[in-house]
Amino acid sequence: MKPHAPKTVVYSCSGCSSAAQMANDVALRLDRSGIAEMSCISGVGGDVPALVRIARSADRIVALDGCPLQCARACLARHGLAPTKHFDLSRMGIRKRLHVDFDRSEADRVYGVVAESIAAALA
Repeated sequence: MKPHAPKTVVYSCSGCSSAAQMANDVALRLDRSGIAEMSCISGVGGDVPALVRIARSADRIVALDGCPLQCARACLARHGLAPTKHFDLSRMGIRKRLHVDFDRSEADRVYGVVAESIAAALA
């Protein structure tokens, strides 16, 4: 039988600020590139059974928060879950702005850091 491939699930805040939308963009890119499987953090926070099961079944959880409020981390904590890797984009120099889009070059930098960190954890 083939050994179980570790499952990495990524969650992001996806609020209305530029930082939140950047966190969501990075999570989508991790999903689309096959680095992690993205799931719905609002479903975890909203106690949706199927989505809580996905979180509980993950071998590794990556949480991306756009600001110090750390809503993604808090949603996981409601179910006794803690991310294996947590990234608060404000600690990476990303400013939270309202009514504007995020800077693509900053998002590319953040994606690189996060993807590299996940790869290192898998090695």
